[in-house]
Amino acid sequence: MSVEKFFEHVATVARTIDVESIDSVIKGLRKVRDRKGRLFILGVGGSAGNAGHAVNDFRKLCGLETYAPTDNVSELTARTNDEGWETVFGEWLRTSNVRSDDAVLVFSVGGGDRSHNVSVNLINAIDVAREAGASVYGIVGKATGYTAQVADAVVVVPTPDPALVTPISEAFQAVVWHCMVSHPDLQVQQTKW
Repeated sequence: MSVEKFFEHVATVARTIDVESIDSVIKGLRKVRDRKGRLFILGVGGSAGNAGHAVNDFRKLCGLETYAPTDNVSELTARTNDEGWETVFGEWLRTSNVRSDDAVLVFSVGGGDRSHNVSVNLINAIDVAREAGASVYGIVGKATGYTAQVADAVVVVPTPDPALVTPISEAFQAVVWHCMVSHPDLQVQQTKW
């Protein structure tokens, strides 16, 4: 694929993404902050890297207490070694005493699919959050995944070319969360530049 064609796809996504779903997540996160709840951001692979970056932005720019389990590699690997990868995020949420004032934000390409045994750790974490009464939000690349099916609000990144679902989804996670942390309903601290 040429560079030009890739960026044509990026422009298409930017024009067609559902802005109402982004607004819905923003409104939900504002309520979480207003009730002094916490935000837990979950992701694997590139989405885990995005989660760590987003934690900084939601904390610093929005004054929202935010955490990602992937930021603590010692606990993550200990839990994976001792308990298994499928339960690592759910058990981390339990230890964090996830509660009804809190929210989970899932960054994922597929959003989890138990029948295909993909991102079951995200599915289990969503279930733990739901059991606690926490809100669930997502930025995902597939409308058919578990996150998109059960979240309170989810942004599904439209992908014009299925071969690009991973790079486009992960790239737009960053675009969408930067939109959120720049929104006047959430942003309380201006960026330096």
